[in-house]
Amino acid sequence: MTQGQVLDVARDTLYMIIVCSAPMLIISLVVGLVISIFQTVTSIQEQTLTFVPKVLAVFVGLMIFGSWILTNLTEFVERIWNFSYYLG
Repeated sequence: MTQGQVLDVARDTLYMIIVCSAPMLIISLVVGLVISIFQTVTSIQEQTLTFVPKVLAVFVGLMIFGSWILTNLTEFVERIWNFSYYLG
């Protein structure tokens, strides 16, 4: 295994981490932003108010995007195990 192949595997792994975590992070970001705007408008400064909606939103997002994430991860692991993808 050459250095180039190791770097290819590392690059693909980092890309897969970003792609698979992006939907949950974006959902959490949007929900947090909406709740922050709501808190600013209503002058409610409760720190725990953002926690439950974010958890619920990420859970719903995981139900929606879970099969897509699992498919991506399964295909990636199969590529790693076959390793012929990186050899040539």
